[in-house]
Amino acid sequence: MKNFMCACGNTLFFENTVCLQCGELVGFDPATMQMLPAAHSPASSLASGLPLLCKNAINFAVCNWLVEGALSTYCISCKLNVTIPNVMQSTRRLWWQSLENAKRRLLYSLLRLRLPIVGRDADPQGLAFQFSEDQRTNPAVSEELVTTGHLNGLITINIAEADLVNRAISQQFNGELYRTVLGHFRHESGHYYYNKLINNDDLLQQFRHLFGDETQSYSDALSKYYGNKHQIAHDPDMISHYAQSHPLEDWAEVWAHYLHMIDTLETAKDYGLHQGSIRFGIFDETLTKWSELTVLLNALNRSMGLEDAYPFVLSELTLRKLRFVHHLIYPS
Repeated sequence: MKNFMCACGNTLFFENTVCLQCGELVGFDPATMQMLPAAHSPASSLASGLPLLCKNAINFAVCNWLVEGALSTYCISCKLNVTIPNVMQSTRRLWWQSLENAKRRLLYSLLRLRLPIVGRDADPQGLAFQFSEDQRTNPAVSEELVTTGHLNGLITINIAEADLVNRAISQQFNGELYRTVLGHFRHESGHYYYNKLINNDDLLQQFRHLFGDETQSYSDALSKYYGNKHQIAHDPDMISHYAQSHPLEDWAEVWAHYLHMIDTLETAKDYGLHQGSIRFGIFDETLTKWSELTVLLNALNRSMGLEDAYPFVLSELTLRKLRFVHHLIYPS
């Protein structure tokens, strides 16, 4: 993720809605991948000629993207929503803001990599997002259990994942090294792009050679995994413990990891670190930079008395899986 610059010369960050130096209202334009001066209402947009902020920015302050044209009310990110949290509850609105921040970071990466983002207005199984809550955190709702997951393009996120305490409890219970809201979005997007990118027999055979047979019963595999996960030793050839549950979950974990790499390398480059990179076409070069950067990240955390920022060891098989993802995105 790069930083941006206001017309006054001040640095703007991806989540900014106003320049803290000159007070200019700003928004992110996905068409140009830049932060631009913005208007906060249709009337001011018409009067000034400035692009209009998304309706969810104007009404709820949970977005900072610009709409596509004068007739649009929602940005391309918010157009993908089919279910949102209860905006009348302040806590849920804060959770929603956290979810939207993570979603926009995912979409930034997808746009950066020129991956197709097709919503349900153009494809019945297009990309869509559902943010729901269950009775474990709100007895007043009808859903007894909301599971974060993907089905036919619809990514469901349990909004409790946006709560730090709830997420920490889940991370501890599941014995995970890494659990973030952004990680959920990246993982679930992997399921969506599996259906979009592995689209011929040759790629399917390559997938099965690396990840295994995806036709094995998904429900049986996950029942077996969750029933025995504390007794299952971590396979060092798997990028995470959860990747062992099913080939499609292995794929989604690797996909998410690739997006982690790309975004973090771009951030490092924007801050002037020689370990950073914005050149991702050559996988070996990307991997070398990533290795250098993760050593630095872990050393910095240890200097602060913290756990490693990057607690992963990439086996040779995992590297081949990451290379497979890379070549799907950069086929030439």
